[in-house]
Amino acid sequence: MRLVFMGSPDFSVPVLDALVKAGHEIAAVYCQPPRPAGRGKKERPTAVHARALELGLDVRHPVSLKSEEAQKDFADLKPEVAVVVAYGLILPQAVLDTPTYGCLNIHASLLPRWRGAAPIHRAIMAGDTDTGVCIMQMEAGLDTGPVLLRTATQIGAEETTLQLHDRLSALGSEAIVTALDTLPTLTPVAQPDTGVTYAEKIRKDEARIDWTQSSDEIDRQIRGLSPFPGAWCELNGARLKILASRMSEGSGEAGEIIHTPAHVACGAGAVELLRLQKAGSQAQDISEFTRGTPLPKGARLS
Repeated sequence: MRLVFMGSPDFSVPVLDALVKAGHEIAAVYCQPPRPAGRGKKERPTAVHARALELGLDVRHPVSLKSEEAQKDFADLKPEVAVVVAYGLILPQAVLDTPTYGCLNIHASLLPRWRGAAPIHRAIMAGDTDTGVCIMQMEAGLDTGPVLLRTATQIGAEETTLQLHDRLSALGSEAIVTALDTLPTLTPVAQPDTGVTYAEKIRKDEARIDWTQSSDEIDRQIRGLSPFPGAWCELNGARLKILASRMSEGSGEAGEIIHTPAHVACGAGAVELLRLQKAGSQAQDISEFTRGTPLPKGARLS
């Protein structure tokens, strides 16, 4: 099938690879423009841009698709379908209407739950026990289109956003290949009006840990914000990111180390810290971290 691929971050790369492997004709790859990054602020292409170049594909990165010229360039590709996954630009109706079979979006949730920008983070932070991916026929609304195919999976008790991100990317890759193979036979199912939730973009002010909260809330915050922006607290006045945790038992003053190596009392219950990162340092598993920075019983995190 002749298609246009539209995506930008790491999540989208396995999908592009799967489409190429399945033998689809990629007429062009659309992604976000390169942006300054790193200490030297040198322009860096998106993950999809870099991978598409490696595959020898035509890469386009317009800042907008609203102009007649941009829409004509898209239409001239004569795609049968567009596959959209974390692209980052709103598609005008003229673009949505161009491909023969429309534009298909891979969304990392079980719609209508967690429409929007951060469905993986929000699912973990909310304590959801399962999630999945949906292949959705795109329309003008935000993730409101009918669903052609859905695949569900359980969320692990210790799973972080990064780990779930990688699993859902793989699930989405399999799902879109299946959907394209059976597209003429799939029946779009309208999303119900009940059960709608919105996955708002993660704010940095959500990352500060309040140890007076329950262990369940804190554990979900840590795992849901790992690796970015990373839940954090302070140790001896310095910022400390916590990137992995699991539920523990015990009680004490909120923020107190109650068992070694790193079991911390919360407002109710406790959490065990598994992976930490000091400012300006690499992330470390707890055994490595405590060799350089002891966390004795009675120490306090704030």
